[in-house]
Amino acid sequence: MSETAEEKKKRRPGAPRILIAGTGSGCGKTTLTCGILYGFVGQGYSPAAYKCGPDYIDSMFHSRVLGIETGNLDSFFTDDQTLRDLLAGRQADIHVIEGVMGYYDGMGFTDNGSASEIAALTKTPVILTVNARGMSRSVLAVLRGFLESQSRPGIKGVIFNQLSPVLYPDIRREAQKLGVRVLGYVPRLPGAAFESRKLGLVTPGEIEGFRDKLALLYDSLKDSLDWDGIWELAESAPDLTGFAAGEEKVFNGIKIAVAKDEAFCFLYQDNMEFLRRLGCDIACFSPLHDSGLPEGADALILNGGYPELYADRLEKNGPMRRAVKKAVENGMPVIAECGGFMYLHRRLQDEKGEYHEMAGVLPGDCYRTPKLSRFGYITMKAEKDNLLCRAGETLKAHEFHYYDSTYPGDAFAAQKGGGRAGWMAGVADKTMYAGFPHLYFYGNKKAAYAFVEAAEKYGKRRKNITISETVRGKDPGA
Repeated sequence: MSETAEEKKKRRPGAPRILIAGTGSGCGKTTLTCGILYGFVGQGYSPAAYKCGPDYIDSMFHSRVLGIETGNLDSFFTDDQTLRDLLAGRQADIHVIEGVMGYYDGMGFTDNGSASEIAALTKTPVILTVNARGMSRSVLAVLRGFLESQSRPGIKGVIFNQLSPVLYPDIRREAQKLGVRVLGYVPRLPGAAFESRKLGLVTPGEIEGFRDKLALLYDSLKDSLDWDGIWELAESAPDLTGFAAGEEKVFNGIKIAVAKDEAFCFLYQDNMEFLRRLGCDIACFSPLHDSGLPEGADALILNGGYPELYADRLEKNGPMRRAVKKAVENGMPVIAECGGFMYLHRRLQDEKGEYHEMAGVLPGDCYRTPKLSRFGYITMKAEKDNLLCRAGETLKAHEFHYYDSTYPGDAFAAQKGGGRAGWMAGVADKTMYAGFPHLYFYGNKKAAYAFVEAAEKYGKRRKNITISETVRGKDPGA
């Protein structure tokens, strides 16, 4: 690097930003993004990372690289200003955003929710990742096609993935003639590849030698990427307005128990941030390892994840299953999404086809299917008043699951983005929302308020009962 990290920070107050886009899924966006983040950390910067769209797993990779929590940017869930506020509100030396699918791929056959839309809304310069595996000069046709398809200029740079160093000088010379800045290449590094499974990449906690893979990747990228050029492109991004004013109401003393472990790992950190902004205390717990819920919890969130991979261990943790069932039956407000919804069932089928006992809150079984049952953005219209909203009101959500249920629920009329399909979904009453759809709180603020308000009411009732029992001389823990 021609300048030190400190010199660059002084030259540009505030946070530069880039968006790493791709020609499609599997082109190497996550690998490149992790390599760039790892490199910036090693060079003395404090970056922040984001994932476009509703993806959990890629954000987990970013978090493991940085050692901090990261966020999502989703133009389906949020309005334009909230999207910009989420980006501007996180303090960092540089913001690195990873795109979703192909650069132009959005909801339906539009660019709504796409990386190209998010780049335009946030005025972020784009680096396109082009996978050159199996190609030489043909890779220029791919690049030319993406550049000429722009309705709003955003692609400012390009990095070629899985490219032979021998081909790079010629590719670089010809690509520059197309008016784009060539910022390097990623050679073929089988030892640095991240494995995949049906819902995307394997989670970073499951990858053996994760840090070694990153070190191997960066050892190559430090010489094959134009780091000064990447930084200069990031600096060209205009300033964004600061974070919006705080939420209307702040609650005090509300404790939210949040499932978080190997089985329940699909968690929007932005949701946790939203709850903290409302004054809530987040108490994480493990349905796999703990024997009960956090003491004094006022509400419960059971996240998605891979409970089917740990069904036997979840079944064997009887104290936790009973604690969850008792809490829900006693009226503790609960949001249970996808994997959390599966955990509330009577039984869950594992990937070997064997059934295991779960919490038993819902009178149904969850079973595996040979293909995706649901995938994509949906809008859900409430059929009746419930924990999160009133009858007739709508929630924005996202589904991505291979499993299905004998008790899917009918609390909401779900509509696929673009109006192409509809179905009934979710179990809901005055204290519960449970279903396969995932919710993003910044896109469903009213619902998030309702959840915390219900937690506040439950907490007051629980405390009053405890005080009453203490006055009578009864052990409140009995």
